[in-house]
Amino acid sequence: MENKHVGFLVIGVAALLIIIIFLFQTALKDIIVASCGAEHSTVCPMNETVNQQTYLALGIVGLLIVIGLVLIFTKPKEKIIIKKVKEKKKKLDLKGLDKDEKKVVDLLLKENNVMFQATLKEKLDVGKVKLTRLLDKLEAKQLIERKRRGMNNLVVLRD
Repeated sequence: MENKHVGFLVIGVAALLIIIIFLFQTALKDIIVASCGAEHSTVCPMNETVNQQTYLALGIVGLLIVIGLVLIFTKPKEKIIIKKVKEKKKKLDLKGLDKDEKKVVDLLLKENNVMFQATLKEKLDVGKVKLTRLLDKLEAKQLIERKRRGMNNLVVLRD
């Protein structure tokens, strides 16, 4: 909900409270007149207590009105929107790669640029150590990125 709407809501509640306070004060004044008598109602100690309670309640309602006005007239903080600019995809520079490194890149291209390291090992039919070294080289050349997923690595071809 916007600050303006909350402010109007707070002022509406304050107006309702003012009506309730004056109805309550009128009812108490009637009780004072009934218990102290019409001639003694102005000097009755209950009369001063009712006035103090009324002023206190009106002071609290005044504070609510001030809060409502502040909410209405203050501007909310502006949201900062950051847009990421998509870079144009560059063609992969496969120069300087040996045949095994090219096989890894080709397999990743066929599999939507992502593959588990264990699957890559099976498809290339190479050992664990050799594959790790291949991936280390490709990572050093910033062609791939390995992301840990539980007990497996996910090999992602960088854009």
